Formats: sequence, C-alpha cells, structure tokens
Amino acid sequence: MRRLVALPLKKSFQLAYQSIRVRFFRSLVTTMSLVLAVAFLSFTQAGNDITQGLVNSGEPALLSALTHAGYDIHPEGGAVTGSAKQRWIVFLSLLVCIVGIINAQLMSVTERFREIGTLKCLGALDRFIVRLFVIEATIQGLAGAISGAIIGTLVAIAASCLRFGFSSASFIPWADLATTIFMGVGIGTFLSLLGVLYPAIIAARMQPVEAMRVEQ
Repeated sequence: MRRLVALPLKKSFQLAYQSIRVRFFRSLVTTMSLVLAVAFLSFTQAGNDITQGLVNSGEPALLSALTHAGYDIHPEGGAVTGSAKQRWIVFLSLLVCIVGIINAQLMSVTERFREIGTLKCLGALDRFIVRLFVIEATIQGLAGAISGAIIGTLVAIAASCLRFGFSSASFIPWADLATTIFMGVGIGTFLSLLGVLYPAIIAARMQPVEAMRVEQ
C-alpha cells in the first residue's frame, strides 16, 4: 500500500519560505527580472493614464506641452494609447522575463535533486512537490510584482511632473493609476506562476531513486 505524506498548507508555506531563504541570491535574481519587467509595464501604462488625465483636463498650456512632446492631440479628445512599437517592447520584456524565470527554476530543480528525492522517498506525492514550487513562485511573484508596479508608477508620476510641470499633478487620475498597479501585480504574479509550471512538473515526475543518486 502506497505511503502518503499529507502536510498542512501552513507547513508548505514554511518549507517554501525556508527554501527561498537558503537560496536567497538566486531568488533575488529571479525576482529582480520580474521587478524590471513589471516596472516597465507599469511605467508605460501609467504614462498613458497620466497623459489621458492631462488631455481630459482641457488646459491649453498642458495640451500645448503635450503637442510639443510629440503627442497627437485631437480637438475632440479620445483615449490615449501606446504605439505599436511600445506594445511590442513591453511584450518582449515580459517574454524575456518568463524565459528567465523558467531558466532559474530549472536550475533550482537541478540543485534540489536530493531534497526532492528525500521527500518522495518519505511518501510525498507529485502534487505536494508541485505545491512547494508554486508557493515559492507565488511569494517571489507577489514581492517582485508589487515592487515593480509601485516603482514603475512612481517613476511615471515623477517623469510627468518634471516634463509638464508640477501643476500637472492635480490632473493625475489616481484611480486609473491604482488600477494600473493592481494590473501590474496580477500580471507579474501570473508570469511567475506560468514560469514555474514546467520546472515543477519535471520535479514532481522525478523518480526518487534517480534523484537520490545524483551527485551534487
């Protein structure tokens, strides 16, 4: 009869947190790639939100400044969106981020062969191994996405104030910026989870005997 290991969710979080602490610098590098990608995404979207707020203000001085900055302002207004080139750059930065996360998680699986083998010898099911990697990715994803979203939005606000004057701060659409931050956090966390799925499945399908005899 197959022996099973059933650990509470709290214990799973403790093991995942301990693993991040032990491999702090590798986790930091993975998280920083996510921070940069989400920061660029939030900066781009927040910049569009701020520009839209300035357009909606109807202030002639701000509209003139936007025109001199290269924005195509129509008299009837309309939504401000990023250019196709801008969207492609954002997409490529997120794609590079996913590749970096997958690579880092695959290296993490290689380093943890014996740990995974020990857990499976003790009766850990495949879903338990997957859960550990998913929890680690969630923690890293939330930390990196929150940091990146806040940094990108703050930089966009600072750039707008320096470019169009501090008087433009009164027309900043704070509700839209809050939505942008939440969007950045959601996308960053999703990317972190997406990047860990393949390495987690590889770790879960590993045979205990093969994992235990791998020399570190």
